[in-house]
Amino acid sequence: MKTEKELSGDILEITMTIEKKYPELSKYLEETPFHTGKTSTCDETINNLKEYFNSLDVLLKNYSITHESKIQ
Repeated sequence: MKTEKELSGDILEITMTIEKKYPELSKYLEETPFHTGKTSTCDETINNLKEYFNSLDVLLKNYSITHESKIQ
């Protein structure tokens, strides 16, 4: 199981990939923000981070199938 720090790093990496290769997707990053509640437990936070990363991953994979990257 990945730690909160590792998942945050993965999210940062995929976000940077989206912004560099597919800047037109940046608007979707703003539409799907990540929030943790003040009462979230560590396990809830990790699950929320996983879900957020997975949503970004699906967005990137689905988009990259049908659109060519501006950066080669």
